[in-house]
Amino acid sequence: MKAVLLDGFGGLEVLKVGEVDRPKPAEGQVLVKVVATTVNRPDLVQREGKYPPPPGDSEILGLEVAGTIEELGPGVTGWQVGERVMSLVGGGGYAEYAVAYASHLMRIPDSMSFEEAACVCESYITAFLNVFMIGGLKDNNTVILHGGGGGVNTAGVQLCKALVPNTRIIVTAAPEKLARVKEIGADLVINFRETPDFSETVKEFTNKKGVDVILDHVGAKYLQPNMNSLAYAGRLVLIGVISGIKAELNLALMMVKRQQIIGSVLRSRPVKDKGEIVAEFTRTALPKFADRTIVPIIEKVFPLDEVVAAHRMMEEDKHFGKIVLKIQ
Repeated sequence: MKAVLLDGFGGLEVLKVGEVDRPKPAEGQVLVKVVATTVNRPDLVQREGKYPPPPGDSEILGLEVAGTIEELGPGVTGWQVGERVMSLVGGGGYAEYAVAYASHLMRIPDSMSFEEAACVCESYITAFLNVFMIGGLKDNNTVILHGGGGGVNTAGVQLCKALVPNTRIIVTAAPEKLARVKEIGADLVINFRETPDFSETVKEFTNKKGVDVILDHVGAKYLQPNMNSLAYAGRLVLIGVISGIKAELNLALMMVKRQQIIGSVLRSRPVKDKGEIVAEFTRTALPKFADRTIVPIIEKVFPLDEVVAAHRMMEEDKHFGKIVLKIQ
């Protein structure tokens, strides 16, 4: 089968399109004929040799797929060959065929295209897990979502608008993305280049109360302004550390304000845990996609042979929403 292969680790030059053997589904898995996948930030980190797949998962890039079931593995029930599905995968999305656990599958609503469905699992489930299941965001709360315009950020804004419509949404974004972030539903958009310490702006917006939940992938650089922005009993959910891994923290103030810092990674979670997350997302959020309340935002669809251009767009941060790779 055709797939994107890595010729070592490094920059764009290591991405090659070649031929590899088609995978076989193991116990509890299905083989998906992939129609579309997406480029996600972790793909770039894996390409650089800094984010290996979990043991047993494919070393081919790609964390989500949309397509049709080609083959059922041993012990799989409740699914049929030919069904349209989307799924998280531990790896292998950048290929004509990929294996996925049956417990991680979701049926693609009739109203959705394969390209739209390819955008759902990694970004929307990441946002749903961390903002709602872990962060505990409720209606009438206030939330900060960092990284305006990225896949997880736009997913987070859309999910908040659909599931907790009275929640106030604060987003930090680059100046060229401010207007578009505002258009999709943010109540306050902060230019992080002009205001790297956003906490005073947040305090003013919230009448000094602070926010209930923060979803952050920046890490060390934002730790202090994040903590200063949190309300009493607020939760900071950390899903990335692009600015570094070490920062000072006033533990006494954190204790007095009963704040929580929670680390979270989706990819390395046990199969059973991911299945439970997918089931909750399917129950709570998927109906909003079926009725088109939520429509995934796609910046561009690239054919698989143009994977280098797709990665370059991600590297240069020129996208808004998701970057899709069309496999077939």
